[in-house]
Amino acid sequence: MSTPGNGSVLERVRGLVREVAKFGAVGGLGVLVNLGVFNLIRNTTDLQVVRASVMATAVAIATNYLGFRYFAYRDRAQGGRTRELTLFAAFSAIGLVIENGVLYAATYGLGWDGPVATNVFKFIGIGTATVFRFWSYRTWVFKALPVAAPGVAQSEPMPDPAPLPKPGPRPEPMPDPLPDPVPDPIPSPAN
Repeated sequence: MSTPGNGSVLERVRGLVREVAKFGAVGGLGVLVNLGVFNLIRNTTDLQVVRASVMATAVAIATNYLGFRYFAYRDRAQGGRTRELTLFAAFSAIGLVIENGVLYAATYGLGWDGPVATNVFKFIGIGTATVFRFWSYRTWVFKALPVAAPGVAQSEPMPDPAPLPKPGPRPEPMPDPLPDPVPDPIPSPAN
């Protein structure tokens, strides 16, 4: 968890290291999904290299969103799920273009279309796009929660409310008011 604020440099570096480790764990799973789906499509269909790569990247993006939201960035602000998903999809699409642009350049620009070459350049594309994705996700999609004001601990629980006073003996009822000294001018009818 990386939060902007007044923490010491060491605390901020440790937070960044934890964040990079969590991002890397989710991303590592995403790389396995991405390369696995890519090679499955390449070996079982006649799709072109970049089309197979785009499909594999889309599957990995869906897997990664779940990992980022519920593991790597679970402590981040969760308001506005529509906004979060829209930004995640937009930045992931840019990452998809970066990733598959590298593969496209190697395949169609350099003519390296063998199974090893496509996997190597797919992996290089994933690495290049990962740098962009890390920056964009932490900056725009999964924003850090604001830091509490100085002197206020973030995890300090709210104090319990003061107990209500215990009821004492009930007071004696007030006596009835004295009768009105002026008689009623209209006599009431007798039954």
